[in-house]
Amino acid sequence: MEKWMQVLTEKIPNQQLISDLAGRYSYSFDASFGEHLPDLVVQAKNREEVVHVLKVANDYHIPVYPRGQGTCLSGGPLPVHGGIVLDLSQWPQEIDVQVEDLTVSVSPSVRTAGINEEAEKHGLMYPPDPSSAHVATIGGNLAENSGGPRGLKYGVTKDYVLGLELVTPEGEIIRTGGQTIKNVTGFDLTKLIVGSEGTLGVITEATLKLVPKPLGKQTMMIEFMNLRTAGAAISHTLTSGILPAKIEMMDQACIAAVENFRPSGLPKDAAAIIIVELDGHPETLKVEIEMLQKIMRKIGATGMTIPTTEKEADDIWFARKQVSPAIAKIKPTKVSEDATVPRSKIPDMMDRLQEIKDKYSLELVVFGHAGDGNLHPNILCDKADAAEMKRVEKAVQEIFEAAVDLGGTLSGEHGIGTMKAPFMEYELGAAGLDMMKRIKESWDPNGIMNPGKIFPEKGQKLVLTDG
Repeated sequence: MEKWMQVLTEKIPNQQLISDLAGRYSYSFDASFGEHLPDLVVQAKNREEVVHVLKVANDYHIPVYPRGQGTCLSGGPLPVHGGIVLDLSQWPQEIDVQVEDLTVSVSPSVRTAGINEEAEKHGLMYPPDPSSAHVATIGGNLAENSGGPRGLKYGVTKDYVLGLELVTPEGEIIRTGGQTIKNVTGFDLTKLIVGSEGTLGVITEATLKLVPKPLGKQTMMIEFMNLRTAGAAISHTLTSGILPAKIEMMDQACIAAVENFRPSGLPKDAAAIIIVELDGHPETLKVEIEMLQKIMRKIGATGMTIPTTEKEADDIWFARKQVSPAIAKIKPTKVSEDATVPRSKIPDMMDRLQEIKDKYSLELVVFGHAGDGNLHPNILCDKADAAEMKRVEKAVQEIFEAAVDLGGTLSGEHGIGTMKAPFMEYELGAAGLDMMKRIKESWDPNGIMNPGKIFPEKGQKLVLTDG
């Protein structure tokens, strides 16, 4: 056993250390691409253990990779240089709602959906709702600044973080922010840490903002005969004075996949559908749904469905949630991206995606949180087909370039990780990327925190194959 491993055992119980090959292999991958074997896995269950791990790692210059449930789609927790995977999912779950302050304090292991469930007991809501909320931990959501369908009206994870407890790479405990809504004391370290993908330290506690749960909600599904019209309908809705809680879009390939996977009554002849959820006071909803119908008729919608019961609405949203498992049945490999563009550029992005699909002869489907421009182009392929995967790599690069060219960004919610690191300079420029590196180096002088993420290494390219 290496010296640093021996030192770790001084304060970490043996049952929380995983060193056997099979155990380490289970931590070598996430929901993206690539496999990297760690030298050791530590299942930390309190802040003192995290402090010890980071102090030892910093002293011996051992890489540390914080990890929640491994649902990341960009390679965030992958141990690309070996070292220690620091598993925080075994930490005892703690949720402490302060009703009068409309805040909640949570441990990093808490499932995100569990926060909202606890808030609802008090008539409150935690708005961020990534699709993986029922399995993903809040620690992972904080690291990746996760979004979700409600991001359109309510914002994303960073908009609800009031304060953090963080263990620095050198093993010091710091607190950022606090429990107040307003706080302009010094630099906003809280916002810097949220979305830093574990490269600046390990989050061990968070204080989050809650909001009152809306009194009512109303769903509407609208059909279109072409994608450009569907994209234009979104812009018309948002400039009308109506701000829906959600606007989701599915193209014809997604609709067909869902209907083949689990028939849900979606209109199979539509080129695209938009699913809208309005929320607020019931009387206001009546007015807004009438306005929305007029907008959709004017823009050229070919059909509209307005559920009259909660079950009917739930069925529509259930169909939307079936997209990912449904398209996964088409081919064995799914490459899921989240290129995001200004909402006015959604029709143009749709055109670019169609061109890329035709150019590389690939199965490409589009769905996502179209209300905030966050599209999820998914390429369906076979990882065993090396020639096809090379085309996929080129297509993914062009998707990123298209998004940036249209004034958008590489990632709206999945993060950069390993998969998008090679394209960072394309969006930020050399000077912008260098400034980020300088911040990282000042926080983590020995470079132990999640190395190989966000910042491209020399010669790094997107690789989705083993060849």
